[in-house]
Amino acid sequence: MERRGTRAAVRTATGTVRRPERTATDEDWPAACREAVLGGAGLLAALTALDGAAGSLDPLRGGLWAALAVTLFALLLPPRVTAGQGWLSARGPLRRRTVRTDRLVSVRWSEGIAQRLVLRDDTGRRLVLDPRVLLANPALWHLFATGARTAQASGALLCGATALRQLTERAEERTARTLLAGSGRA
Repeated sequence: MERRGTRAAVRTATGTVRRPERTATDEDWPAACREAVLGGAGLLAALTALDGAAGSLDPLRGGLWAALAVTLFALLLPPRVTAGQGWLSARGPLRRRTVRTDRLVSVRWSEGIAQRLVLRDDTGRRLVLDPRVLLANPALWHLFATGARTAQASGALLCGATALRQLTERAEERTARTLLAGSGRA
């Protein structure tokens, strides 16, 4: 989902106009969050129901089941990915990690069962995320790719041009498939 900042354009003292920054957020995150909540709540309901039916439910065991359900929720909750002009951020349950995409020095992509994209910028900040989040959200992909191209053109990207090219090919392939499916040709 693309969204514009909430501030209107502001004229500064020097007469220049400052517009709000364009940002994009993972459109699928609310559904994934809902699934994580349902998973944790379902586990809590099942464990307390079984324990209650057995007649062994007490406050200590109930607290243990609640802690287990919260742990499952934290494990299932994916990070919320947001991008802006020149940056990409992933906010998890405990912390937020941000890299400057226009100053990337390394892009690594591991394909397999658990796909991971590892990004590192020139300040040493590191961000690990599932590349499918970028590929499934065109607005996120566009902001990420624009920043990565800037880093590549400036010579900052020292490692990962091949991974970036492969990721770009995958994004273009997915976009083409989506357009064909929308036109009724696929």
